[in-house]
Amino acid sequence: MDYARPARQGIAAAKFGCHGNGLWARVRFMLKWALRIGILICPLVPLAGQDIDANITTQNRKPSTVADQISDPAERAAFLAMFQHTEPKQMLEQAKSFLARFPQSAFLFQAYEIAARASFGLEDYDAGLTYARQSLTLLPENPLLLVSVADVEAQKHLDDAAISDARDAVEYLDRFSAPGAIAPGSWPELKNKLKATAEFAQSRALLEQALALPNGEERDALLQDCKVLLGEAQTLNPSDVEIAYLFGLAQLASGELNSAAGRFARIYRANGSLASKARESLQNIYTMLNSHDTFDKFVEQATLRDRAASRSQSAAPGSPAVQSLSDYAGSDSCHGCHSSVYRQWSQTGMSRMLRPYAPQNVIGDFQDKNEFYLEDEAVYRHGKAEFAGSREPTLFARMVIRDGRHYFDIRQSDGKLHAYPVDYTIGSKFQQAYATRLPSGEIHVFPIQYSALQKRWINYWKIIDGADRERGDLAAWEKLSPATSYQAVCAVCHTSQLRNVRGGGFDVNNVEFKEPGIGCEMCHGPSAQHVMDMTANEPYPKRAIDPPVNFNDLGNRDFVRICSQCHMQSAVRASGPSGELNYSRSGGFFPRNPSIPFGEFSRIGFYKDGRFRQTTFIVEALQRSQCFKRGQVSCGTCHDPHGHDAASNLTSVKFRDQPDLMCTNCHTQFQNSAALAAHTRHRADSDGSRCVSCHMPRIMDAILFRARTHQIDDIPDADMTQRFGEEDSPNACLLCHSEKDARWVKLKLQSWRPGAR
Repeated sequence: MDYARPARQGIAAAKFGCHGNGLWARVRFMLKWALRIGILICPLVPLAGQDIDANITTQNRKPSTVADQISDPAERAAFLAMFQHTEPKQMLEQAKSFLARFPQSAFLFQAYEIAARASFGLEDYDAGLTYARQSLTLLPENPLLLVSVADVEAQKHLDDAAISDARDAVEYLDRFSAPGAIAPGSWPELKNKLKATAEFAQSRALLEQALALPNGEERDALLQDCKVLLGEAQTLNPSDVEIAYLFGLAQLASGELNSAAGRFARIYRANGSLASKARESLQNIYTMLNSHDTFDKFVEQATLRDRAASRSQSAAPGSPAVQSLSDYAGSDSCHGCHSSVYRQWSQTGMSRMLRPYAPQNVIGDFQDKNEFYLEDEAVYRHGKAEFAGSREPTLFARMVIRDGRHYFDIRQSDGKLHAYPVDYTIGSKFQQAYATRLPSGEIHVFPIQYSALQKRWINYWKIIDGADRERGDLAAWEKLSPATSYQAVCAVCHTSQLRNVRGGGFDVNNVEFKEPGIGCEMCHGPSAQHVMDMTANEPYPKRAIDPPVNFNDLGNRDFVRICSQCHMQSAVRASGPSGELNYSRSGGFFPRNPSIPFGEFSRIGFYKDGRFRQTTFIVEALQRSQCFKRGQVSCGTCHDPHGHDAASNLTSVKFRDQPDLMCTNCHTQFQNSAALAAHTRHRADSDGSRCVSCHMPRIMDAILFRARTHQIDDIPDADMTQRFGEEDSPNACLLCHSEKDARWVKLKLQSWRPGAR
């Protein structure tokens, strides 16, 4: 029998209480398994400290233990104690003890997370949400916690928060690799279940919002979004009957009675925990449709329709075949048509990332202040470099010019100076490194680099790594190990189309590159076919993302993904099927590398308030910004990668003389001087009224100088600064008003905006 859909959805609404709490009462009792699995995962949360400023690959992802970074024995013991229990009550006690004893710890995000999960396990959901929000303030990108939070929020009818947190959870699950403590083989299934739960929570909130509305377009749109998400969730976790049951309720609210009956029939026949609820819904549909069949026959026919629909979905065509890409033509092929842009690009830092040796490209002092001693020490703190030496120094290296050629003379363990020619220069603006090529073809980078800002030679790797890393150990240079290998460590971001010719990964051998530096096709994609078509005067239609990429029409997500090839510290790089290491030959030309969870990195890359401390995380900082997440901000909004003034404009910013335009082109209300002054509480023509002064303060450590944070919506937070101190929670206000303190900032902010932190 064909049960026709009622002409008006209002019939279903009236029968099942869709405008009130009747239908929703069927959903409210459901608690998802994520609340339970969160307790199981919590003790396994990775305690790791991945190195900073490193080429992280699937081969070398070997993080150290975070506890080793905690110098205070009492704090270390209390930290480890939090992970020694699985019972929620004990977990909560240990977490609360740690928070009370070490309120300025760099690891509070983990303590708050444990407290949140334990509170959820004890069914103290309000406390759990409070702890979770404190953890997410310090580490927002925590999808495992966000899934549980969204589920609890949906259960407590905090619909907007549930929708937002569930969306973030799904985005982060797609963006990040498996946590280090979870076996890679088990991650895909767990990831699918977590995504399904997040989409379930979002659907539950959307359904509640829809049921609160009268019939109309807005209600229909919410129900449609809900059903789309539930369809995705069911694909990810087909065995989850709660997803199927909620899907049936959403279809019921939409008046899709046959489809709803099919889902309820499947659940009823499975005779699981929701069988009685499903039977009740089937009886209501049966009565409403005034069926002349028996109830059992009705259920049987609903089951048959559901099976037929499932088979139809299973037979749907799969993903389209992956398309092969054009060959690479090389940057020189762009010169003929794009001569002006090519000329400007050739003067940029990107084109000069790696250059074969030429005397005119060397910026280091190889004649006067050209010696480096073993006792030479440099310490970088609070944005400033401090240098110290010895009265009786021991020479390590002398940088010299002989017969017009640049050399490093390095004293090795035999006591003799060994001469190495400079075969490559690396960088051209703030700092320059040098490399030598061995007869084997290996390229090794000298441990001593020249700082153009400090006008001196420095052991830069030791400054950023500390004393216990091999590449900064001068005595280890003569080993010529992978630690100083250009191919293994540097080439992925300093050269174009890097490939292992034997099909392997990053290696000191067998790795070659098509072009030194960052060529046109690293950003615009392989363009040999484009060159042929344009040479033959055969223009063709293409999307903005198709090579050569048209960045003017590209969405901000893909724009930033292309820049992320080099500017994302957290990327986990893997080789392609033919040994491609920083490009792809099929599908998209740029690899979409997953990120290591931020909680696994050494905390030296972060301030205690959770913000990024180092510019190697420049893209990750931008991705936290609402300007990126909700707006259309990309790297190209503020930067011109091949501007006309590269020699003097070292950061390649647009509107160098009017920097506010980078913001006010969107926030047009602040183009008015009076509105700007009212917003900033500073004179419109003062530094205090520049957008970047407050929202992008110079707090990120770059190459021995402070760069602006790219977490663009950063707002001075006096509470954080009071808690952690300005060294671990720098405050934009105090960067100018250095004679004041955080208490003064808080009083000022509260006088301007009551309730400000």
